[in-house]
Amino acid sequence: MVRFHHGSPFFMKDYELIEHTADLGVRVSGSDLKQVFVNVAKAMFDIIAEPCKACNSLKLNKFEIRIEGEDQHELFIGWLNELLSLSEAKETIFEQFQINKLTQKQLEAVACGYPRENYRIKTEMKAATYHQLKIQEIDSHWQAEVIFDV
Repeated sequence: MVRFHHGSPFFMKDYELIEHTADLGVRVSGSDLKQVFVNVAKAMFDIIAEPCKACNSLKLNKFEIRIEGEDQHELFIGWLNELLSLSEAKETIFEQFQINKLTQKQLEAVACGYPRENYRIKTEMKAATYHQLKIQEIDSHWQAEVIFDV
């Protein structure tokens, strides 16, 4: 397991990479479940890309996202895969996330980012997977582990 602390515009908190054969795993935590959903999205895009141009003078692209699922696991994977699909379709790298509603079966959020041309792509992620997926409350905080198909 490798621990990273990034000072990039994407991610200002710790996340851990989990070693996994041919794929990539991430462990994130947060004070509540909403924060875990935000932190895993930030970690994912921090792994995918790094800025190669200053984005602060560019127009921020904003997208509303609604996901429905049978449980937290389905929402979690649906959230990540929707972000990956939207990133690809709209040629946008997301940096900011706001979870407006999170229930056992529904998620409503906003994702904001900049055009992909302003980034250097480090890792091509195909999808978030259910393999070894964990979402759990530990003492007074939440933690999640997810494996990405790269």
